[in-house]
Amino acid sequence: MTKPIRTVAVLGSGVMGGGIAAHLANAGIPVLLLDIVPPKLTDAERASKAARDSIAAGAKDKLKKAKPAAFSHVRNAELIRTGNFDDDLAKVAECDLIVEAIIERLDIKQALFAKLDALLSGETIIASNTSGLRIAEMLEGRSQRFKEHFLVTHFFNPPRYMKLLELVAGPDTSDACKARVTHWGKDQLGKGIVWAKDTPNFVANRIGTHAMMASIHLMMEKGLAPEDLDNLTGVPMGHPKSASFRTADLVGLDTLAHVVDNCYRSLTTDEDREVFTLPAYVKTMVERGILGDKTKGGFYKRAGKDVLTLDPKTGEYRAKGGDEAITKACKGLNKVEDVRERVKKLVATPGVVGEFAWQALSKSLAYSARRLGEICDDVTAIDDGMKWGYNWDLGPFETWDALGFAATYDRMVADGLALPASVTAMRERGVARFYREDGAVWDLAYWWPGVRLTLVVPVGLVAMGIALGWRPGGTDASVGSSGRLRFGALA
Repeated sequence: MTKPIRTVAVLGSGVMGGGIAAHLANAGIPVLLLDIVPPKLTDAERASKAARDSIAAGAKDKLKKAKPAAFSHVRNAELIRTGNFDDDLAKVAECDLIVEAIIERLDIKQALFAKLDALLSGETIIASNTSGLRIAEMLEGRSQRFKEHFLVTHFFNPPRYMKLLELVAGPDTSDACKARVTHWGKDQLGKGIVWAKDTPNFVANRIGTHAMMASIHLMMEKGLAPEDLDNLTGVPMGHPKSASFRTADLVGLDTLAHVVDNCYRSLTTDEDREVFTLPAYVKTMVERGILGDKTKGGFYKRAGKDVLTLDPKTGEYRAKGGDEAITKACKGLNKVEDVRERVKKLVATPGVVGEFAWQALSKSLAYSARRLGEICDDVTAIDDGMKWGYNWDLGPFETWDALGFAATYDRMVADGLALPASVTAMRERGVARFYREDGAVWDLAYWWPGVRLTLVVPVGLVAMGIALGWRPGGTDASVGSSGRLRFGALA
């Protein structure tokens, strides 16, 4: 039986650290929330524990007033104790799990992990909430015990409301550690678990950012308005009503820019690397501090009862507009209840609507297929990641099924889109879909006749394999994480 995680230390009380602490408290888990001592204290304040704890304590107070509410009930805040790194770091040794959520700087994380390494023994697990740093770099100089008890736990913001929890194991992470954190995330926190590989931005942000940026570049290329893009990439596509630009405003343009820049900087061999570039006008918005809802203006801005749109051509706000024909077509599509039928009708719509939808979707589907073996080994991992992390109604491979696997494959090939050998083999065998009605999933990972073989592939190399059969549905949490051979009979 997996040993439960009963107490957790969260290091860093910023937006993510505080949100994680609140979500843990909602689950009835006592939390120790620590942050730095404020740098500009007077001598009198430096002698005061309350003043030294004020950053973490202040974060706890803000969580009580957060909108949307961070706590399911304000009394849950009582489960959070606060402190600071200088006075209280040794207390983390009493916890079952430590979640690091400090600034995304490698040198600072390494220094903190060195201190933790000297403090810890036994079965305490260390988890980083990083989304951009590599495990191997973070663990330089760490003990074998530390490495065996280390992994990444990547929450999505806000942690209370977003179901996705991406887990990433290091090469030395023990099976017991992985099982324990899986149980904690799934059964104690109610999260949907996706096991990712140690690649930049993992699964959901890699696929989601690519889809968003490819659509924005396509919008610029075709001379469409921001309103047109949001009409097309929202409900008609099976995505949230916030679509592309409104989602960016909610997340923050600075956050979007960080994720996009991290992809471009890190993915030097990605065939779609240029997709991960911000248009000049978006870079200017970030430089001017026009960051979305947090600055009361981003791609859209409320002015009294009106909503204004930032015009990509002028860089200034204007009255809301967009192409009337696109708006009308998308309103009609929004009324189609069955999301699979809706997406199919979207692509089949004559003119710019169907043309844009096909180009945007086909690029995203092909890119997702090419990432199998690199960011994860399982189509369900990508689909679940996009549904749980981006609130899509259908993941990329479910969307492909909705459009018709064979017809979509043939049209992609005719358009010159590159597809992996595993998908080509699937088409040649006459397989009709990724998901069968009984829940079985066509596996694009590594198969030998009669058995399944899980391999570890060096980072940066895209695995090439031929799918030979079906497997039971559901994300396989062990794929690509243990480095051991794993066999299973073909269905």
